[in-house]
Amino acid sequence: MSGTDAEEGAGRTLWHGRFAGGPADALMAYTVSLPFDRRLASDDISGSRAHVRGLVRGELLSGEEAAAVLSALDVVEEELSTGTFAFVPSDEDIHTAVERRVTEIAGPAGAKIHTGRSRNDQVATDLRLWARRALTDVAGRILALQATLLDRAEEAGTAYLPGYTHLQQAQPVLLAHHLLAHGWALARDVDRLLDARRRGDVSPLGAGALAGSSLALDPAGTAADLGFSAAFDNSLDAVSDRDFVAEALFALALCGVHLSRVGEEWVIWSSEEVGFATLDDAYATGSSMLPQKKNPDIAELARGKTGRLVGNLTGLLVTLKGLPLAYNRDLQEDKEPLFDSVEQVSLALVALEGMVATATFHTDRMAAAADTPAAAATDLAEWLVARGTPFREAHAVVGDLVRRSLAGEGALADLVAADERLGPDAAGLIAPGVPVTRRTTRGGGGPEAVAAQLDRFRARLATDRDRVDT
Repeated sequence: MSGTDAEEGAGRTLWHGRFAGGPADALMAYTVSLPFDRRLASDDISGSRAHVRGLVRGELLSGEEAAAVLSALDVVEEELSTGTFAFVPSDEDIHTAVERRVTEIAGPAGAKIHTGRSRNDQVATDLRLWARRALTDVAGRILALQATLLDRAEEAGTAYLPGYTHLQQAQPVLLAHHLLAHGWALARDVDRLLDARRRGDVSPLGAGALAGSSLALDPAGTAADLGFSAAFDNSLDAVSDRDFVAEALFALALCGVHLSRVGEEWVIWSSEEVGFATLDDAYATGSSMLPQKKNPDIAELARGKTGRLVGNLTGLLVTLKGLPLAYNRDLQEDKEPLFDSVEQVSLALVALEGMVATATFHTDRMAAAADTPAAAATDLAEWLVARGTPFREAHAVVGDLVRRSLAGEGALADLVAADERLGPDAAGLIAPGVPVTRRTTRGGGGPEAVAAQLDRFRARLATDRDRVDT
């Protein structure tokens, strides 16, 4: 291609033949997506390579032409990776930019790269490739946080702390049990991300603008070439479907909710008043005014950014809700929320993993908080139940003793020991460290149940690592 031809090509849109004049600056400024869809560059090149090979199989490109285009794609990939790629004002998106540059390098053969292809199926293919990789990466980061929770749970041994309902002390549980509760919630996030990955693992390439093509394209072949599990079944659906983006955003938002709960607890645990944990200096911040401060900013941002993740999800759902088939430019709004949610959740997972891994637990403070006499109230009621008392009656008996103790009639242990329905044996349940040992049912918070749970969690992590890598 001559220098003049290249300059003319650089100023053209992909639809210039239909229009007598060029686009207005205001139109280009409003519709341009290059600032954010540049991250699809490697996926666009991968999809273009597969498309070229499919054109060869359909005898729409000669071997020589394909070699020239594939070589040009290699050059473009190198330029993009090294930062030497020169964008021009008419590059409204990464797809336009790649095709323009390929045509500059390969000449007439490059002008055939878009044969049988629309940006509608092209961008849908690129985004599915990107999402498949991104969701796998996020799932891997979740596994890293889960592994840290497991490590800390194993280190915790027999340490225990109060379990809460309504943020009021309820029953003591092992610290390991509490940490693994977050681990199991994160396991469901891995499930959802992998499910979203599976349903998005369908190639739209070959659907064209909306109706397929009269040319001898090879959708099944290009799908296999790109590693997709299947090719599309309906071309209208293929170019308009963004279910996989909405599912990914939901999975990421719910993961953010789970990280927010972790953050909320660590804000409380690291406070002076509670003092269950101290953050490592590397994972805390100070104050510009208050010299004594050590702030849990990671935990707070994990909590705060969740609103942003939920907003990304709801924003896309509102965008999608009224769109007629097939492609509409509204769908350009699918990328920024997905890119942002993946980035924010990824950053949160790495930061929280480091924060949890390096924090110091104060198990003496935890035990002191958990050893309040009232923490054994349920055990006292169950002690009566095991001896034939109906639960509602046992509940009332113990509740009355707790009320009398709080009213100043005596220590709960003394009141229990003096009660003819309970006595000294039952009073022994109130001793420090005893109530937590009585949680014996599967999945419970006592030592034996937690030991079995640790085994199950290790096995689940191993299984999920295999699933993520598949």
